[in-house]
Amino acid sequence: MSMILFAYVARVKDGLPLSASTDFEYSTELQECKMHLKIVSKMLGQFPGRGTVKNNQLHIHFTSSQGVAYMTICYSYYPTTMAYCFLEELGMEFVSAFEVAKIQLVSRPYAFLEFAPNYRLEIVSALGILSVILNIVCGALNLIRGVHLIEHNFQDSNEEMGSAVAFLVAFISCAFQCYLYLFYVSARTIKAPVALVLLCICNLYLFGLRNIWQIFFHLGVACLSTQQILSRKMTERLADCGV
Repeated sequence: MSMILFAYVARVKDGLPLSASTDFEYSTELQECKMHLKIVSKMLGQFPGRGTVKNNQLHIHFTSSQGVAYMTICYSYYPTTMAYCFLEELGMEFVSAFEVAKIQLVSRPYAFLEFAPNYRLEIVSALGILSVILNIVCGALNLIRGVHLIEHNFQDSNEEMGSAVAFLVAFISCAFQCYLYLFYVSARTIKAPVALVLLCICNLYLFGLRNIWQIFFHLGVACLSTQQILSRKMTERLADCGV
């Protein structure tokens, strides 16, 4: 059972929400505590740099640094030192990902929602690694064929430019599939099928330059990669606090 139920990042000077974790649990008490957390976030300038707000079975812990506050909702029996350690790690990752000056200038709520505060992707699987390797092979083949056709076009004007573009788009899509599998990207459940559709269109367009078995191979790798991207779920990030 997850001890950290919710994570929240806000700007200290006005309480503007910058990022928040996805709800993986739901309860009336948690929703009420989240409302309390957002009220507290509007008053962070009045509090010290670290504190705890007790709320029945749930506690709100917060820290602030460089004008940004990091807040979390945990069960009351979760050790306070662990909660603060988690928030400190969260703070270091947030400021390393985004410039402090940019954070102070944003006006749109949840401008950094893609940060996904307390979750990360599961450890890569053997099948996932295989899909990445096969995607690299397919991408390299697409790039080589695309560059060759472009060079051929410069030497002898013909109508092969469309095929060259299809090879290069397929190469980019393969590279994008690798990125989607290896790194967290917002809206990945939408972007992965889009990349698959592009690869299907490109390979069907290239029918004739590739035989049916080559087409099946490339589409099979694309489908495997998409399945691996969508099956690699988010998991809770546990801080190594040494306590």
